[in-house]
Amino acid sequence: MSMIRDLRAAVRPSRPSPRKSVRIDGGAYDTTRDPATPSAVVDCAVYRDGARVESGRQLSPHEAMRQVRRDGGFVWIGLHEPTEAEFAGIASEFGLHPLAVEDAVQAHQRPKLERYDDSLFTVFKTVHYVEHDELTATSEVVETGEVMCFTGRDFFITVRHGGQGSLRALRHRLQDDPELLAKGPSAVLHAIADHVVDGYIAVADALQDDIDDVETDVFSPGRKGTPRGTDAGRIYQLKREILEFKRAVSPLLRPMQLLSERPMRLIDPDIQKYFRDVADHLVRVQEQVVGFDELLNSILQANLAQASVAQNEDMRKITSWAAIIAVPTMVCGVYGMNFDYMPELRWKFGYPLVLGVTVMICLGIHRTLKRNGWL
Repeated sequence: MSMIRDLRAAVRPSRPSPRKSVRIDGGAYDTTRDPATPSAVVDCAVYRDGARVESGRQLSPHEAMRQVRRDGGFVWIGLHEPTEAEFAGIASEFGLHPLAVEDAVQAHQRPKLERYDDSLFTVFKTVHYVEHDELTATSEVVETGEVMCFTGRDFFITVRHGGQGSLRALRHRLQDDPELLAKGPSAVLHAIADHVVDGYIAVADALQDDIDDVETDVFSPGRKGTPRGTDAGRIYQLKREILEFKRAVSPLLRPMQLLSERPMRLIDPDIQKYFRDVADHLVRVQEQVVGFDELLNSILQANLAQASVAQNEDMRKITSWAAIIAVPTMVCGVYGMNFDYMPELRWKFGYPLVLGVTVMICLGIHRTLKRNGWL
């Protein structure tokens, strides 16, 4: 057990600041292939007794597997967005199931765990927090990618889609822990699962800051000059981004529970118990995401209620001024009629008296409405 006790420290990077770009692998994003690599293969290496077997050059998958079958160990192949033709040879070499191969090439899959005769096929959604100076109605908050993993008795294959979520730094950290790598492909699968879920935690923390900012803006008094409706657009955009995050988190919970609870031939028993810790962290993130969605619903309803109240206040003000203007309109309408005999029509002080009475009535109405909160 002492050999596994430091597992989490070995595979987890230090968590970045939530308000900064969340690089969930702890390193730079690998958005292009190595110019020296003529195919989708990013790295291919043989590991024996927990150490990488150095060959002095980049091995082909066929050469690596031939070494493993001859001398033991396992091969770890990393690919980035392979085409069907590029992946066909590897699928044939390792006997991968055609349905899993189709999913790995086409991408856009939901997180899942599928068991085939001699391998496990696991799909992870990687999530990257997009840093922004100010949240707007069109801001992109989260960006997703995919990592597909084929776990066999003597091989581990990762197929990555998207411009972020490189596993290069994770591979280097695992190579610094030979005792862990000696456990075989299941140790690599756990490291990737833990790595992805740690990224979820960091993204959830960053999203919490965005939600706090929106909540503060919605309920802050005296936001004069801010056009009505802008907060609703920001809230709705944030809800869309959280929905994207939820699609990555929620479906992964069941696969992690299966890996932690059900004995599997390809998963080392010493490694399996650590999947329970990954599942626990995933449950926590899922609860956060559900809470985010409910909180944003409440904030959106409050914002709409505030807009409705503001509209009612505007209507009361318009109605109040209409009532005030109605008095001189009525008086002018009466005296604008062409009659020869009207009260005080020929009186010297009739005109100023009517004006004075009209002004006094208007002032009285204004004072009454203002005292009642309509103006």
